[in-house]
Amino acid sequence: MINKILLPYPVDALEPYYNKETLVLHYDILYTGYIDNTNKTEEKLNIARKENDLKNIKCLEKDLSFFGSGVILHELFFQNMGIPIPTTPNAQLMEQINIDFGSYENFKNQFTESSKVVEASGWNLLVWVPRFNKLEILQCEKHQNLTLWGCIPLLVLDMWEHSYYLQYKTKRGDYINAFWNIVNWNEVNKRWDKVVG
Repeated sequence: MINKILLPYPVDALEPYYNKETLVLHYDILYTGYIDNTNKTEEKLNIARKENDLKNIKCLEKDLSFFGSGVILHELFFQNMGIPIPTTPNAQLMEQINIDFGSYENFKNQFTESSKVVEASGWNLLVWVPRFNKLEILQCEKHQNLTLWGCIPLLVLDMWEHSYYLQYKTKRGDYINAFWNIVNWNEVNKRWDKVVG
């Protein structure tokens, strides 16, 4: 059984860039739904294994991939946001950003533009790809499509319409620009530190 994480900030802490109404809906209803559905799917899988009845295994494993990935990505997203106090990538992460993207501005521009063109049910991520030994920006449709095996998410932006529509309507660019004001680079730096150990 997996449990909900607690938000690391009050529900109004991201204002005005991410309003309380959107965050409450996103966290209390949508994210909670992913938790509940992941737990229900795990329970069904346990029963199927105990009863040796695997006729629905394709559906159950598909559900686990979708709902479970939704849980993980939402948690990364909620945690890599924070109160609008300026933070920056640490020296080691900034060095890697400069190596892999040419500059921080190049990285930010690519991440922003990539986010704008994510499908309506998707995510944009800065990831570390151990096999390539570099940072990459990946779009992720639904919660589990178009990913690279073994990649480690560092910075996650939810681009599903429910994540911004209440506040920003169809102005995706405004939502993405606002996101940069609440990126908690301290959290992203912790994820990076685990990568470089």
